[in-house]
Amino acid sequence: MNIKKILIGAVLAVSALSMLGEALARPMGGGRSIGRQSQSVNRMPPAAAPAPTAPRQAAPTPAAPPAAIPPKPASPWKGILGGALLGLGIGALFSHFGLGGAMGGMFGSLIMLALLAGVVFFIIRLIRSRSQPAAAAPAAFGGNNVYSMPPASGTPEIGSRLQPEQQSYAQPAPVAHTPWGVPADFDAPSFLRVAKSNFIRLQAAWDKGDSADIREFTTPEVFAELKMQITERGAQKDYTDVVTIEAELLGIETSDSDYLASVKFTGTIKPAPDALAEPFNEVWNLSKPVSGASGWLLAGIQQLA
Repeated sequence: MNIKKILIGAVLAVSALSMLGEALARPMGGGRSIGRQSQSVNRMPPAAAPAPTAPRQAAPTPAAPPAAIPPKPASPWKGILGGALLGLGIGALFSHFGLGGAMGGMFGSLIMLALLAGVVFFIIRLIRSRSQPAAAAPAAFGGNNVYSMPPASGTPEIGSRLQPEQQSYAQPAPVAHTPWGVPADFDAPSFLRVAKSNFIRLQAAWDKGDSADIREFTTPEVFAELKMQITERGAQKDYTDVVTIEAELLGIETSDSDYLASVKFTGTIKPAPDALAEPFNEVWNLSKPVSGASGWLLAGIQQLA
């Protein structure tokens, strides 16, 4: 039983150490800013904020309901004809109840006279209305005509129901970075290709703890920092698999003694064989003397805010 417990404890301890090693695995430099820093990189503007989304389109204005059609005036002739028919009907009714003869004829004559008087009155009124001048039409915008009055805002009815032009907000294109201090004859593509190759090589040397290879590509200041970090981690090796990498030359600063080229590296790395790729984004400052045939060396690692 005791041996079984010891074996289980040993397995758990090895697993914990393995997990701890994967958790502590970080890119070269430990993800910190070390060595020489570029003030030009510190003065770079932050990334542009996302463009504002286009405003929501206004809901279409509902169309105005059709104007109510005024009822057609009743014809006066309809009343006159109806009265005549009524008179004839009353006369027939009197005859049916025995009120014929002189009495029926008298009532019929009275009704017919009343109808004739109504016809004469209608003809006279019609002649007078046609002889009078027509009333002035209301103004195009205003007056008492409710169908032609402008709305309360003062906008005429004509065209007031047209939808306003929708404002379009074009997505601004990202502003391209303008490198500083790069000579016109500088072969930037070849320089960046070698820089990416050295980035991958130095990551492999960091994982293995190869101090000799690291010394070949770094300045004394950076080498001393990396050597100290390798010593602190002991025999535990790191794992840094560079999955993707891109490089951008931010600019070159020139002093009396050397040049300082700032290269921005972006991409993804895997901190463990079975881990997911994680993004990285940092600047490597590479220095080269103004005089002499020495190559570019890693003078500093600068983390971006």
